[in-house]
Amino acid sequence: MDATGWALLIGGGFAAGVINTMAGGGSMLTVPLLIFLGLPPLQANGTNRLGILVSSITSSWGFQSENVSGFRGAMPVVLPVVAGGLAGAAMASQLSDAIFRQLFGVVMIVMLIPTLRRPGFLGARPEKSQPWSRATTFLVFLAIGFYGGAIQAGVGIFLIYALTHAGYDLVHANSIKVVVAGSFTAVAIPVFVAAGQIDWQLGGALAAGFAGGGLIGARWTVAGGERLVRPVLALAVLALAGRMFGLY
Repeated sequence: MDATGWALLIGGGFAAGVINTMAGGGSMLTVPLLIFLGLPPLQANGTNRLGILVSSITSSWGFQSENVSGFRGAMPVVLPVVAGGLAGAAMASQLSDAIFRQLFGVVMIVMLIPTLRRPGFLGARPEKSQPWSRATTFLVFLAIGFYGGAIQAGVGIFLIYALTHAGYDLVHANSIKVVVAGSFTAVAIPVFVAAGQIDWQLGGALAAGFAGGGLIGARWTVAGGERLVRPVLALAVLALAGRMFGLY
């Protein structure tokens, strides 16, 4: 791969790191980029997780340095998310590239439904929302973990919706989100390693970009607050919808 390819990979990773930290959906940029650079879809899906893990670490550190820690808020949901992430990664690693492409497309369409139906999906907390029961909370985050382990793209948007439903503002929801995403990604990576679906060279370059993006995204989130995060989140959802409809 030439210098232009490496620059695209690092730059794409940086942009995705910022997007993932402030909203979600950065993998919609990096997975297609990895495929464009020559990786099969399943290997692109696995390789992308290296960047996700690194950006989760740097963005968590960035939030922590700004006195906005997501670790305490993440603890109640880590167990179902990790269990779901492990199961989702195991399922995805066994698929063929053709089936993964079809599944990816179907999931992108399904993800449009809550965007259109729920006014709270963009992070606005419903005024009369009732807290979920423990069982419902467990199942919701189990399902989110499963999706994140299998597909990843857009999982941050689901996490923000679930966390704002639990009463967190967008800044704190994002600080918790990156810890949760890092947790299920950490258990998913060994599954993809065992399946031979990670390219360490490309993944390392991607992770370098993700690292910087995660750190900057955390600082921008805290500095700008909900006033900055909300439009970024709205743009992320619109970008997701555009990709679902094949507009680019």
